Amino acid sequence: MKVRGPGETPGSLWVKSSLSYANGNCVEVASMPGGAVGVRNSRDSAGPVLRFTPDEWRAFLGGVRNGEFDGFTR
Repeated sequence: MKVRGPGETPGSLWVKSSLSYANGNCVEVASMPGGAVGVRNSRDSAGPVLRFTPDEWRAFLGGVRNGEFDGFTR
C-alpha cells in the first residue's frame, strides 16, 4: 500500500457506497492506472489517496467477506 498526495489521481471515477452516512463520513474507491485500487476520504477529495495493488485489494476484500474486521465496528 502506498499513500499518494493530493492531485495524483486525475480522471479516476470515484465510487461511494450507497450505504454511506448522510453526513458524508465514508470512503470512495476508484480504479487506478496499472490495475491498482485507490481509496480516499469522501469529505476530502483533494486529499491523500491510499493505493493498493490488485493482490492487496483482493486480500482485504476476502478478509471483509470472512468477517475478519467485524470487531472494529463494535
